[in-house]
Amino acid sequence: MNQYFRKLGALSAGAKSRWVALAVWLLLVALFSVIWPQVNNEESGSNNLLPESAMSVEATNIANEQFPDENGVPLLLAWQRGGGLTEDDLEAVQSIYKKLEEQPLDHQSMIPPFGDMPVEALAESTSEDGEALTTPVFFESAVSTEQLENSLNQLKDIMKNELEVDPFGGDLSGQGLHVRLTGPVGIQTDASSLFSQADVTLLIATVLLVLVLLILLYRSPILAVVPLVGVGFAYGIVSPLLGFFAEQGWIVVDAQAISIMTVLLFGAGTDYCLFLVSRYRDELQLEPNKYKALQLAIANSGGAILMSALTTAIGLFTLSLAQYASYDRFAVPFSVAILIMSIAVLTLLPAILAMLGRSAFIPFVPRTEEMAKELERKKGKRIKRLKSRSRFSKAAGKIVTEKPWPVIIACLLFLGGLALLVPKIDYTYGVLDSFPDDMPSREGFSIISNHYPPGEIAPAQVIIDTEGNEVSIQEHLQSLSEVESVSDPREGETNPDLQEFTVTFGVDPYSSVAVSSIPVMKENIAAALTDSGIENAKDKVWIGGETAELYDTEEITNRDQQIIIPVVLVIIASLLLMYLRSVVAMLYLIVTVVLSYFSALGLGWLVIHYGMGEPAMQGLIPLYAFVFLVALGGDYNIFMISSIWRNRKSMSLNQAISEGVGETSGVITSAGLILAGTFSVLAVMPIQVLVQFGAVTAIGVLLDTFIVRPLLVPAITTVLGRFSFWPGKLWKQEETEKQHGR
Repeated sequence: MNQYFRKLGALSAGAKSRWVALAVWLLLVALFSVIWPQVNNEESGSNNLLPESAMSVEATNIANEQFPDENGVPLLLAWQRGGGLTEDDLEAVQSIYKKLEEQPLDHQSMIPPFGDMPVEALAESTSEDGEALTTPVFFESAVSTEQLENSLNQLKDIMKNELEVDPFGGDLSGQGLHVRLTGPVGIQTDASSLFSQADVTLLIATVLLVLVLLILLYRSPILAVVPLVGVGFAYGIVSPLLGFFAEQGWIVVDAQAISIMTVLLFGAGTDYCLFLVSRYRDELQLEPNKYKALQLAIANSGGAILMSALTTAIGLFTLSLAQYASYDRFAVPFSVAILIMSIAVLTLLPAILAMLGRSAFIPFVPRTEEMAKELERKKGKRIKRLKSRSRFSKAAGKIVTEKPWPVIIACLLFLGGLALLVPKIDYTYGVLDSFPDDMPSREGFSIISNHYPPGEIAPAQVIIDTEGNEVSIQEHLQSLSEVESVSDPREGETNPDLQEFTVTFGVDPYSSVAVSSIPVMKENIAAALTDSGIENAKDKVWIGGETAELYDTEEITNRDQQIIIPVVLVIIASLLLMYLRSVVAMLYLIVTVVLSYFSALGLGWLVIHYGMGEPAMQGLIPLYAFVFLVALGGDYNIFMISSIWRNRKSMSLNQAISEGVGETSGVITSAGLILAGTFSVLAVMPIQVLVQFGAVTAIGVLLDTFIVRPLLVPAITTVLGRFSFWPGKLWKQEETEKQHGR
């Protein structure tokens, strides 16, 4: 493979060809940006994450057809005053709704007649304690988020003028009247504003962090900028390319996916840059010609970089097997970003480095020994040489070859102990649980849930197909301990055999108790239908509503995990086997990466639950973290193991392991710190799922960087000895040496 990378190095890092490589990249970025839209302009506002086959989605589709609600999409106004709403408050509600009747908001479809309702009647609609009131405003269904935001701004202006105060600010526990906008419209607009505000913050924070870490680690201002330039060029290709895919309808662009993709580009992209730069610096200390040194660096590190990128890209692409859209929408953006970045590292970055040469490393310029002596003669004083190995790398290389068993036992006890915490993790799938506590729609939801019976917030919608039979469903539903009340049935508009019941829970409809009652509810209804002579009764029952959506989300994400996790492991194992030609090495590398993942999840739970004070981990985190950590964690192992394999051709096994750890320790530690740092930047995002994902992934990267890769993996390699290479050429080399007594 080296010969191909030598040719690639000659094309991208030659004295003349470097300018051609740079020109091609400039031309492609300019051309793509002109002819295709940027990916941020193609973001979808769709919140439909469940597949059409999900029970709750089928229930919604049937309800829209047979039991249509022509009112539109609701915005809920949650009114609250400590000590009780006053008559003036209720008169203000009247006045505002009269205004909305006379001058409707843009895209307003309907409002209840609160403007004509007597104050006494309004008072009866308040909560039992008299402190809260919920009033809706309905909007047209096919309206964009931007249009809804404009309408809500109009509503806020009207309310401020009528109330002569701003009821939308301040702490809910404070005195006075408080109003929060919630419900489907409030949640949709809040989610949009969260990302629109956070995207720029995320980009700036990521760039600054990477820049600072590069300067601290490499102490060269020029070299710190080079990887950022490479990432910038890569993003210049990735963004319009994904924008084109979205424009053609091939992918759906998700705001969360683009946020994480940006972090991934800077994190993984900078890592690949460091792999090449580190090798280039080593070659410059042996080779006086900067072009030849760079071409040798590409030849010696290109295979590991490409293999790492392919492993990560293919691993991330397995998310396309998911039924849950939040997973599926990540697959293509992540894979494309990694592949484009790897191409940039092997073509664009060498061109830039070829232009800069040794000056890229100022003030710590790498020189050959002859060049250093020549400079010493000119200056008349000794010049400090660059250290090829850090104390940590030397110590790690020594301990894993001299005391491998104590290292293995200590690592397994520590990582295994953290992994044992995984079964104790509590998960949540609620959308609002991912919002900040002070988000208006979440605060509005709190007002409603604190002052009204819990089940009224989100009733379930039960639809059955009676096939014309007499069926008594209400008694079966009412018999469930979690159910508070059941409405009378409504018949379908065009199919009278279809009946709809509204079921109000007696518990929090978002609680695990309510969610777990959904399958029980379906079983009870199906049993009643069977007793009435209806065959395949389970297929004649549909349950909709937010509780059913949570149940479907949990079931479908569990299904996705059961499929994607084994597929990722098989793919990563196959790529490792192809690259290393060793079944044994492939097995223990996979096992260590999986152990690292579970320990990261366990330690992440401690941080999220006890450090951040969150009662539950977002249910999407385990699969997100698994795919990223297994794919990215494999990068470092590949880079280190490839060094050991290469050294073994000319050294004894223990020396090859010690040298391999020493050679790669510095660059992988730097890369790990940068990758963990970039993922930790997600903490600036106001969405809990991103904050928690960043925390778990950063923890996993650090565990891999400082424990799994420098200690556990080489210690296992030492213990296994020649069997680490079985059945590849290096194992046969070991066998031959053993037979000859070497």
